[in-house]
Amino acid sequence: MKILMICTEASPFAKAGGLADVTGPLAKALRRLGHDARLVIPRYGFIDPEHFGLTLAIESLDVPYEETTHTVRIMEARLDGQVPVYFVDCAKLFHREDIYGYADDGERFVCFSRAAIEMLKHIHWQPDILHCYDWHTGIIPNWLKTLYKGDRAFASTAALFTIHDLQDQGIFGWRVLQVAGVAQHGFIYHPQISELDRVVDLTARGIIFADAITTISERYAQEILTPEYGEKLDPLLRERQDRLFGITNGIDQDVFNPASDPHIARLYDVSTLSWRIVNKTALQREAHLRVDETVPLIGMVSRLAAHRGFDLLAETIDHILRQGIQFVLVGTGDQHYHEIFTRVARSYPQQAAVFLTFNADLAQKVYAGSDIFLMPCRAKPGGVSPMIAMRYGAVPVARETGALADLVKDWDPATRTGNGFVFKEYDRWALFAAVVRAIETYRYKDIWRAIQVAGMSADYSWEHSAQKYVEVYQKALAFKKETTT
Repeated sequence: MKILMICTEASPFAKAGGLADVTGPLAKALRRLGHDARLVIPRYGFIDPEHFGLTLAIESLDVPYEETTHTVRIMEARLDGQVPVYFVDCAKLFHREDIYGYADDGERFVCFSRAAIEMLKHIHWQPDILHCYDWHTGIIPNWLKTLYKGDRAFASTAALFTIHDLQDQGIFGWRVLQVAGVAQHGFIYHPQISELDRVVDLTARGIIFADAITTISERYAQEILTPEYGEKLDPLLRERQDRLFGITNGIDQDVFNPASDPHIARLYDVSTLSWRIVNKTALQREAHLRVDETVPLIGMVSRLAAHRGFDLLAETIDHILRQGIQFVLVGTGDQHYHEIFTRVARSYPQQAAVFLTFNADLAQKVYAGSDIFLMPCRAKPGGVSPMIAMRYGAVPVARETGALADLVKDWDPATRTGNGFVFKEYDRWALFAAVVRAIETYRYKDIWRAIQVAGMSADYSWEHSAQKYVEVYQKALAFKKETTT
């Protein structure tokens, strides 16, 4: 099959979150399975053409934009020499300091999405699948049923829409419909979701018009059918649940590999786990904590937000630190939590270190140096963090939700099975109990080593996930054929 993956992030070109760690590795895995998978992303101003070897593919492309056009360039590069990657280059829209967070984000990404479609007429390559990621490309399935409905080039092209986190839906006003060229069709009416007839919800449009829908874990695909996790779109998702599939992503095991990671102090693997201690003491020194091989060190690499469990942790962190552990946090997020955890670091200078930044190098050091990796999430759609943590021998303490429920299995002393410590109730004392259970188990080195080995020995590669995507692509094509015959 020919597959065009349309997304706003892809490592190593542009990364703001976990999406970037998904798109490139999946494309590479699909090509290893024999499929012609390609990527298209915006060319942000910080993407250096010389560094990444970008070449000009289309010098000038006029992209319909409301009553006028935006002229863009299309540039091209190869990811690891394998995957063709196209870049939509428009200085006015994308040469900015950050990827997201601007008042015109709706217009910016609608224009990007339209450019991704229009460029296909010029590169003489027509995909079977348009794989659209999150709200930024949610208008594309809508277009295939409206603007491009009579276009013979797309007569057999199916759209797959992937939801990474349903909380971020891309909600805008009427102007986005005008920019997208579908204002004549108006808002969407749904009897159970009154908001849809007053706003443009691009995620909702992706769900309604896509031939198939995926999200990034089997558990999360079930959770979003409920009001608790459905973010007001659960009635819509229940209507389309026959086309909704959960696929747990993999990780790039060449990149996330403690045996070859250039960012960590000592390389190791499952057969040389004793060498891992060098990374722990190196992390302690970098974090200005007391260097002590025996003290349990808890690490976190996360966005600081309530749904990541920071409301629970804020209520529990003092109790946890009084157990005599050390704590290292890397991430950015809500100012409220910045202030809380800055206070924690000041109050416990020998035990707690907080780095309010996203630093990929430091994140790798936390994965390699932590004994325990903490994920107390209210919702966790994807599972990149727990997979990386376990591959690096950090034992997860996690709430049973989303991908965490699929990946982290509670340690059972009776059967000596499991790869982490799990709590179910979203409650501060349930979190505290799980952490204490992990700390107590850490005292028994043979048992702790068995838990580490269970996590490190699992297969987190993309091949299994890529094959599941192929199966869903085939279903999407079948669904497309049903609706056009």
